[in-house]
Amino acid sequence: MESQRVETVRAEQFSRPCTSHGEGPLWDPAGDRLLVVDMIRGDIVALDTAAQDTRTHVADVAACLRPRQAGGFVLATERGFQPLDDQLSPAGPEHPAFTDTGSTPTRMNDGGCDPQGRFYCGSMAYDETAGAGSLYRLDPDGSIATVLTDVTISNGLQWSADGSLAYYNDTPTRQVTVFDFDADHGTFVNPRRFVGIDGPGAPDGMAIDSEDGIWVALWGGSAVHRYAPDGELTTVVELPVTNVSCCTFGGPDLGTLYITTSRQGVPDDEQPSAGAVFAVPDIGVRGAIPYSFAG
Repeated sequence: MESQRVETVRAEQFSRPCTSHGEGPLWDPAGDRLLVVDMIRGDIVALDTAAQDTRTHVADVAACLRPRQAGGFVLATERGFQPLDDQLSPAGPEHPAFTDTGSTPTRMNDGGCDPQGRFYCGSMAYDETAGAGSLYRLDPDGSIATVLTDVTISNGLQWSADGSLAYYNDTPTRQVTVFDFDADHGTFVNPRRFVGIDGPGAPDGMAIDSEDGIWVALWGGSAVHRYAPDGELTTVVELPVTNVSCCTFGGPDLGTLYITTSRQGVPDDEQPSAGAVFAVPDIGVRGAIPYSFAG
């Protein structure tokens, strides 16, 4: 079968460099704003439609943010989960997911919610020790389960529109893995390679669009790739910075692709726009509405 033409587009800078390690972008329709975690600083940065930013310190580490069906948000912190209200203030006690018992300190990194309203976030060692991370699940009743182990850098997580597949990135594997998803139990089975990353960069955060297209941020690759449901590369979004960390869809019609970047490992006198949020307006497809946490 003849491959389709790959479209190449250039992202434009949307904000000033407002993060040190920007991650986990989330469009908040109620606030008409984009929320981004500045992960290691433990801050959430809110960007309005004019790209004016407001910073709120929320935890030692702010790893991943998702909406709650009851209002407000749920935040993955350094080692647990914290409910937040609409003003990003604590809305209940933190739920610890794990404690460091060995010589390799670990922290949460990235995740997402499944169609049933459960929230998942995976961990990694601060020094990136191989196999030191896991993927955890926070159920609506507040209980926590371990879903995957032997993970190195747990990253992007998305579900197909019909809920039968879960796409997952463990960055050093240089591939996107797809699992069959057991919706009754919130578990992942039958892992296999969806796509491999053959060029520069490794898979970091990801988004999914309304056509089940997977958008993968390439850490070290200066790009975001879109893959069709059959794994065909269809779009390359180019950026002028190296460390592209995550992406999401936003705007009133979810038609803008927003992309976070990081200054991690970048010398102070290089890549002046690293840490900014970039955007591609009218990307040509709408994003899928992110699932919310039911707890």
